[in-house]
Amino acid sequence: MNTLILEGINDFAQGVDFGNTAQQVTQEAGTAAINFFGNPIVLVTAVILIILTIVMVLHLKKIVENSILGGLLWAVSVFFFQVSLPPIPSFVIAIIFGPAGIGAMLILKFFGLF
Repeated sequence: MNTLILEGINDFAQGVDFGNTAQQVTQEAGTAAINFFGNPIVLVTAVILIILTIVMVLHLKKIVENSILGGLLWAVSVFFFQVSLPPIPSFVIAIIFGPAGIGAMLILKFFGLF
């Protein structure tokens, strides 16, 4: 049984020609790269992706700023003003919704609902 497996591996190894395979892959990659050169669809796609990235970065920047402000306001209200809010839920709400989230939590606390 072992000799049968070794003979199969040996036959497979003799049939593999690495030089030919590498040359074929290089030629196919070269023709694929040539198809992108001078293609206006690629240019339009690249410009759209750049614009989309800029819009996303500007939007995410505002989300991150809002989350940081919410976390800071949560820390000020819990540690400085000694408002007894449940730590994990109020912090998560403050991070997700920012200052509006901590404001809603303080209003709920004022009316005794939280």
